[in-house]
Amino acid sequence: MSRSVRLACAMITKNAGPRFAQVLESVNWVDEIVILDSGSTDNTLELAQQAGAKVFHSSDWPGFGPQRQRAQTHVTADWILWLDTDEVVTPQLRTAIEAVLVDPDPQLAYRVNRLSDFFGRFIRRSGWYPDAVVRLHARDSYRYNDAMVHEAVAVPKEKVRALKGDLLHYTSDDFQGYMGKSLNYATAWAQARHAKGKRTSVAGIIGSSLWCFIRKYLLQLGCLEGRHGLLLALQSSHYVFNKYFALWVMQNRR
Repeated sequence: MSRSVRLACAMITKNAGPRFAQVLESVNWVDEIVILDSGSTDNTLELAQQAGAKVFHSSDWPGFGPQRQRAQTHVTADWILWLDTDEVVTPQLRTAIEAVLVDPDPQLAYRVNRLSDFFGRFIRRSGWYPDAVVRLHARDSYRYNDAMVHEAVAVPKEKVRALKGDLLHYTSDDFQGYMGKSLNYATAWAQARHAKGKRTSVAGIIGSSLWCFIRKYLLQLGCLEGRHGLLLALQSSHYVFNKYFALWVMQNRR
């Protein structure tokens, strides 16, 4: 049976990265692809246009949540599938989405499980899987919240259903890009906390970083992921260090 509503795939972009062509190929079955770009200088726009996407442009950067809200205003289809530019839809996930949209309930939203790659290995422990995120909803029912970073679709939990199939998340094709994104997220997190009057200390920086390593490597069984699990725990603790260190720097500026 064919779906009864039109489906859009929506993405926000800026220098989408080496997986973008594969991402676009994995959603070549949707009715429209909507791209809101904020200043790409690589081949992102060329690839998007080759895929038949509707490309729009943003001259400023309001944060991830508000930017996704902007992108949603350009969607004309009935339902939206949200993707990042490093996420590939598997055939099983496509089948699950198509089944839902045969007779959809616009009051429901759907979460998907992300299976993330960490420099050559898909990680199923370390707190990385299933990493469920809401990514499918009716256009006129829900939207993303206002979070500057780690944004989420604002939907009541009782309205969320699970989809079968994984979303393959290629986080680390490019080391410099991966570390740069990590630092950008840490800075955005610190700015948001600082704006709310939050503070930290040197002991807080060290304690939070150490606890992150223990949680990832031991409690969440990253130790069973071999060397990838060890390096992931170390990198995660480094990210936490950067978050709290950035907050400490901000609060101590004269």
